[in-house]
Amino acid sequence: MLSNILGSEVIVQIGIVVKDIEKSAKEFSEIFNVPIPEIIITDEYDKAHTEYKGKPTNAQAKLAFFNFKNIDIELIEPDNNPSTWREFLDAEGEGVHHIAIFVKGMEEKIEILKKSGMNVIQRGDFKGGRYAYIDSTSKLKIILELLERFS
Repeated sequence: MLSNILGSEVIVQIGIVVKDIEKSAKEFSEIFNVPIPEIIITDEYDKAHTEYKGKPTNAQAKLAFFNFKNIDIELIEPDNNPSTWREFLDAEGEGVHHIAIFVKGMEEKIEILKKSGMNVIQRGDFKGGRYAYIDSTSKLKIILELLERFS
């Protein structure tokens, strides 16, 4: 049960990898009749400390967050540097990349998941927190993102 392992039962985000974030954001906006959110670019390595498959990477992505009442939809347009986003787009094309939950004590949660055969694919920092993508596809059929906010 998720609550026993990760301390959360709430999926807060669905991440979708896209080729053209401006086009995809416009389409989401029109279909759901919501404003187009600001498109941001993730920080460079010196701030984000991004690691992909255990090695530093200069990967960045354009992001757009649609904040619905019950869940956030994150659109992700990766650059060409090595990342889980780029790997997914190249192998699978556009589509759902991950689901995300908030956790406290990320390192402890990562160790618990490792014992179940689920390892970190990519991790990094963002303003106010950090993230880790977990290769949970063998068990959950999708990548799991752990989000931890700094207090």
